[in-house]
Amino acid sequence: MSAIIGTWNVENFCRPLPVGSPPNPNTCAAKDQATYEAKVEALAEVITEIGPDLLGVQEVGSQEALDDLVAKLPGTWHTALSNHPDPRGIRVGVISRWPLTNIRQRKDFPDHLHPVQVEDDGIPGSPTGEMGRGGLAVTVEPTPGHSLDVAVCHLKSKLLTFPNKQHSTNDERLRARYGAYALFRRTAEAVTMRALADELLQGDGRTHDAIVLGDFNDEWQAATTQILYGPPGSQMGTGGFDHPDGGDAKRLWNLAPKILEQGGFSRIFEGQHELIDHILISHSLLAKFQEVSTAIDKLSSVVEARPTASHDKPSDHSPVVAKFNL
Repeated sequence: MSAIIGTWNVENFCRPLPVGSPPNPNTCAAKDQATYEAKVEALAEVITEIGPDLLGVQEVGSQEALDDLVAKLPGTWHTALSNHPDPRGIRVGVISRWPLTNIRQRKDFPDHLHPVQVEDDGIPGSPTGEMGRGGLAVTVEPTPGHSLDVAVCHLKSKLLTFPNKQHSTNDERLRARYGAYALFRRTAEAVTMRALADELLQGDGRTHDAIVLGDFNDEWQAATTQILYGPPGSQMGTGGFDHPDGGDAKRLWNLAPKILEQGGFSRIFEGQHELIDHILISHSLLAKFQEVSTAIDKLSSVVEARPTASHDKPSDHSPVVAKFNL
């Protein structure tokens, strides 16, 4: 049976504030009801076109928004949403044609990993020992008796937020510090998701189907992304790929090289194409993997100083979708 599994950052997918509420730049909210309804329609159109069986989503504002979306999709859908949004209210989730079981929430850093600094000294919330946006894992059964574990994440962005919620600064020492803080947090979040991946692999990814997907906010060869891979070596496109070794039981493979072969990308940052949305699979899924692609070729460019600027696309990210023979 062919199955399509993907990931999509649906960009600030939030219902509008109640009528009469004052604007709140620190809360994710659609401009108005008409803008929100247009967003729901646009997202549903893309999802219907790519036809996923399971889609990990990022930047969802509420269960109600997710319900509005799946109501526009053909067929029956099951959903799960993280209980741990960021301060703006966005979080990760899953929509699936298959029933979802064994839903696991993940927020706290694993044992032995100390809290990390995320703000200057004296600012509340720093250091922190938890993910800014919690991770989520679910189990599905694509065919009777065959289970698949899927984890979804949205790691800390490279877009920097300085004190007082500012997105720009002329203080280069401040910029450097906050660049480091963002990297501290993304690194710790990658370690946290790797710990969750170890649980999904159940000791041997050669016999257990597991996928980790989401917006990693960095390229596939970035150090933070590689933390998720487990033992080094053997990634697609390397000399070790076709040579089994003892690390295969713990390793995850990124499908990014197959996307890059096609010239694919998932986001445009200040005019530059980048692939920061990833699908990682266990060894058992390598033989079942058929193809992977990005679903939207034309995206609006994100500008660092205006990360939430409006545009006419359903999202500033492309879906990344893979097909498997399950």
